[in-house]
Amino acid sequence: MTAYPLKGNGGYTIRSEPEVGSEKLVIAIDGFSSCGKSTLAKALARHLGYRYIDSGAMYRAVTLFMIQHDLTVAQLESMNAEEMDRFLDHIKITFQVNPETKLSEVHLNGLNVERQIRDLRISDLVSPVSAIPAIRRRMVKKQQGYGRDKGIVMDGRDIGTTVFPNAELKIFMTARPEVRAKRRFDELNEKGFMVTMDEVSKNIEDRDHTDTHRAESPLRKAEDAIVLDNSDLNQEEQLAIALDLVRQRSVQSPA
Repeated sequence: MTAYPLKGNGGYTIRSEPEVGSEKLVIAIDGFSSCGKSTLAKALARHLGYRYIDSGAMYRAVTLFMIQHDLTVAQLESMNAEEMDRFLDHIKITFQVNPETKLSEVHLNGLNVERQIRDLRISDLVSPVSAIPAIRRRMVKKQQGYGRDKGIVMDGRDIGTTVFPNAELKIFMTARPEVRAKRRFDELNEKGFMVTMDEVSKNIEDRDHTDTHRAESPLRKAEDAIVLDNSDLNQEEQLAIALDLVRQRSVQSPA
């Protein structure tokens, strides 16, 4: 397993200019839940001027649509191909940049659902929903379409293995379980969701098991991915390391 040498307070700093080649890359960031994948991916995309896609938000939007229509995971799992196609055909997921925050937000059938999809109820159900093969195949096809022109940063659980197996840069993020639980707990409470640490820890444990054991595109590290353990790193240090990796890949890419 190739790991990047990481230590907190390692003196990593962000250069004022990205200093990368003109050849645009596809950057795949995978890893366990609550490892800060989206935070790093957003910052990296913003710094490089790339498009950012949160693949997990797409499955969360599908889960929200399921709840809105009083369906259960079991009912989705029992659908035949025609029923599933009809269900998915009613779901239109788009990403639009918020003019105030400058961040990409998820819209479901024309409505901004960025806040709704972050609810713990969605978190409890999104892994089994995303494990349904027909749903996963539909989302993967849409995700691959986003990357045709390159210049994209996408995070998720199967980006470097299934969605973009030929991505120029693959990062696999991880962190100690207690660190992940604390980050998730703080994030939810800051957004006004009242949850306990036990609830968050159990949710993370359940999602890890589902994500790594599902039959369709399970969570695993791509052989050529760089492991980034950010347990003891702040956001600036993570971004500096990621930018350094981008520079390395840019030098290796043909002009």
